[in-house]
Amino acid sequence: MQAIIERLLQPKAWPTIMWAVVMAGLTFLLHLLTTRPSLSHAVPKLWKPDDLPILGAWRFYSHRQEMYYDAQTSTDTGNFSFFIGKKHVVGVSGPEGRKTFFDTKDLVLHDGFSALFAGFPEQSAGDGENFNRFFKMCLNSLFKSESLNKKIDLLANDAQRMCEALAVAPVSDSHPDWRVMNPFDSMYRLVYQLTTRTIGASEIAEDPELFNRTLSIFEQFESRTSVLKLFLPWLPTPNFIIRMYSGARLYKTFLDIIKSREKSGKRVDDAFQHIIDTGASTSDVISFEIASLFAGLVNSGIHASYIPLYCADNPEWKAKVQAEVDGVVAKYRSTPDQSPAMVLSSLSVEQWDNEFPLIDLTLRESIRIGQPGCGFRKNNGPRDIPIGSTGEVIPRGSYAAYLFNDVHLDPNIYTDSQKFDPTRYFHDRAEDRKMSHTYVGWGSGRHPCVGMRFAKLEMVLSSAYFFAMFEFEPSEKDGSLRTEPVPPVDAKLHQVRKPDDPIFIRYKPRAY
Repeated sequence: MQAIIERLLQPKAWPTIMWAVVMAGLTFLLHLLTTRPSLSHAVPKLWKPDDLPILGAWRFYSHRQEMYYDAQTSTDTGNFSFFIGKKHVVGVSGPEGRKTFFDTKDLVLHDGFSALFAGFPEQSAGDGENFNRFFKMCLNSLFKSESLNKKIDLLANDAQRMCEALAVAPVSDSHPDWRVMNPFDSMYRLVYQLTTRTIGASEIAEDPELFNRTLSIFEQFESRTSVLKLFLPWLPTPNFIIRMYSGARLYKTFLDIIKSREKSGKRVDDAFQHIIDTGASTSDVISFEIASLFAGLVNSGIHASYIPLYCADNPEWKAKVQAEVDGVVAKYRSTPDQSPAMVLSSLSVEQWDNEFPLIDLTLRESIRIGQPGCGFRKNNGPRDIPIGSTGEVIPRGSYAAYLFNDVHLDPNIYTDSQKFDPTRYFHDRAEDRKMSHTYVGWGSGRHPCVGMRFAKLEMVLSSAYFFAMFEFEPSEKDGSLRTEPVPPVDAKLHQVRKPDDPIFIRYKPRAY
């Protein structure tokens, strides 16, 4: 054996046959890495400027919107195609591309996101499509009115406690009339608390140490997106390894909770127990928890934070929302001595659903201008899918991508499209109803957002309590008035996330 090893370590002494085997192996590996599926003439034009050897269109994950617009304007139809590693992707745009993307049955959401979305927890439990059905079934059950009404008192108390903590926070040293907050801390934490209450385990919601630890793991998981893994699926990148470790830590946390409940015989009236009681495997139960908490935290946490920031920058709209909240408080106040927080805590889920349309429009606008991502689908059907009347197709087995800003920032649909202006949804303007699929922030067509109702409930709860209890303005970190508006969401992002530079507001209790 030692002689063989010594021989292998001396390439100059290799016989010709060994060199032939090595070269054949390298040639075969190069063939595997570089061979791509052949494309028919009906496939949208291949975007070549970003087509790197082996990798394909890396810029799709580094400067997505820029690349998308460059490729879009290079073709007559606005549709184009590119490769992510060996995966062929068709980028669609415009009304016909949008309709094809959102309305075609054979374009499958789950398989598209699993293959192309960098950031979401990898599906590790069972068959993907079966788990997807299980996932939707559980969410639909947890988000019924009956289930939410059982939780609404706890959710309201969580929102009230956040505001009470803000009310006793230290004042600004240089501006003692004000306190200063970064909404991406306070509001983000509140959304995680509300999400954990509703679709998670009580042990996490009620234990500050466990709450903070799991939130930290989720945030680490989000920050360790492994884009390279999408291009080279076989490559164990450092970020992928860290994400796997974070996922294992979360898995163990939920597994420990399950074992603790089984050992004590304790039954807890919470969502986690409800999912356990479905009879699903432990792996599916925990995978559901990790995926749903992650999905609920990232988008909802970010937009719950942007709402007070956008309103602080738009005093007229802030006044409208405050008047709405004050009107609801006045409507449901049963005694003169009830505080706004006490009145809000008495509302049912149905009242939260229906009484705050202006907060809903504020959220709608925050999503429109702050959702830089893409939708993904895979053509799992038996044939190529025509893209409207363009004469082009999404080939069988290929993927489709649609940039949300293609419609959300289209100046032909949305007037002054970069501006925060919820009045664009008022009945006399209705810019989001000019044609089909002009607003896709909650999904559209065949794939509406399953968690939309609960996400809106989180936004209304967090916003209503804050607007009811505080007056607030744009702020610098030291409490001085911020004169620069909230910066636009970075178009280079491939998913919504906290801004790199903190943004602050200053606040003080409202006088009643």
